[in-house]
Order: sequence, then structure tokens, then C-alpha cells
Amino acid sequence: MSTEGAGGLFLKPGQIVVSSQPLLVTTLLGSCVAVTMFCARLKTGGICHAQLPTYREREEEGQTHPGRFMDSALTEMLARLLERGALAGELEVKIFGGSDMFQGRGRGRAVGRQNAEMALTMLARESIKVVNQDLFGERGRKIIFHTHTGAVFLKRLNRSGVC
Repeated sequence: MSTEGAGGLFLKPGQIVVSSQPLLVTTLLGSCVAVTMFCARLKTGGICHAQLPTYREREEEGQTHPGRFMDSALTEMLARLLERGALAGELEVKIFGGSDMFQGRGRGRAVGRQNAEMALTMLARESIKVVNQDLFGERGRKIIFHTHTGAVFLKRLNRSGVC
């Protein structure tokens, strides 16, 4: 992987990046889910890193950060790409993460599974095809997304490499 001409950025939970400039975006995932979207015609890509499946107003706590939530993060990222001239049908979408890092500790579905299911449901609702996914399991992931090509490089982490 060449980094020539590309800047680098570490994407933290709750952040969304959309860029038409070559940029290498790295993030670490456990139960969080990252979705990448790439428009080849515009050479523009976007990535979000969501922690929870659904947005809930938290004004009483002063917390209004929709990038943390899969439903609102995907809506925001898609809107930014469409504003730049992308068409939903031409987007190349990839999804990563959703691990159950603490298997067996909860009674319901793990938050990682809920995050991934929310992403898949929302994309299906918008008729956006997912071309690649690496979801679920018990291990975290490190991904590097190239905004200018849509390429994603994946490394699975050891169980002790929880992010």
C-alpha cells in the first residue's frame, strides 16, 4: 500500500469523514461498526465509526453527537456524499466491525451485532448494495480506508487487542 500523496487521519468513535482528496483513514473497531462509501466517478470516499445502533436525543445531558450512532451517522455520511454529486446507486459500500468483545456477559443481543444489523437494515432500505463486509466474531479489527480509491485494508486483532 502506497501512502505517497495521501494524508493520514485516525478516525475516533463518533467521527465521520468525507473527502475527495487522497486520505488514508485508520480506525480500530471492537463492537463499533465502520461503514465506508466510495464513488468511483467522483473519486470521493466517506467513512463513519459508530458506537451504538440508534440515535437518542440527550439534550438533558448536553449530548447531541449523532456520529456516535449508526442510524444518524449513515444518514449524515450519505447526505454529504449526495451533496457532492454522488448517486446512491453508484456507491461502493463496505462494512466492518460489530464484534462481541465480551461474549456471554449480556442477556440480549450484543451491541456489536445491533450496530451491524442497523447498518445493513438502513442500507437495504436505501437500496444501497454492500460489496464487502467483515462483521461479528470475537476479535477487534484495524482498518485503513483510502478515500481516493475506496480500498480498505483489514487486520484482525488478537482478543487482547480490544479497542
